[in-house]
Amino acid sequence: MIRRISSCFKRFRKDEEGHMIIEFAIIVPAIFSMFLASVEFGIYSMRQMFLDRGLDVTVRAIRLNTGADLDGDGVNDYNHDTVKQMICDNSGFLNTGIENNCDNTLRLEMEPIDPFNYVALNPDADCVDVSEPINPPRGFTNGAEHELMIMRACVKFNPVFPTTGLGFAFETDGAGKARMLSMSAFVQEPE
Repeated sequence: MIRRISSCFKRFRKDEEGHMIIEFAIIVPAIFSMFLASVEFGIYSMRQMFLDRGLDVTVRAIRLNTGADLDGDGVNDYNHDTVKQMICDNSGFLNTGIENNCDNTLRLEMEPIDPFNYVALNPDADCVDVSEPINPPRGFTNGAEHELMIMRACVKFNPVFPTTGLGFAFETDGAGKARMLSMSAFVQEPE
């Protein structure tokens, strides 16, 4: 019995047919996971660039039009919903599809900052979580002339490949959406 097992093992050890399948089974999943992670990172970078651009263009409009009355009713029209719509209009790729609709996944925080007594924003960004009940925006305050302001935008998105590579590494909420942040600081111009 032992000789039989020993001879089968010797024959198996000498046989070189199929030796490439082991290398293939080990290497190919690693190569594909690197490929999928690079695609995910490229799309993430593109989303981040569009979010940064939308925030920068909107901040420039707010900074130069302090206290703007857009509809003529005598009230400053830069509220959360108006600014959010401006960012979504200026960041093209974020507003694509039902799942990645900028209007439903973007949340803003805008607070005045005292440069002589700096208090940082809450490190936990205010983001939309569709798996929880609707919560109003946490902090959105319009600034006065010559006031230093900081604005933080948080947008939620679905990873392209959520089960592999970088898509698996994203921190997700209860609905499986990852978050992306962008910040901008500016000083309100005089009217």
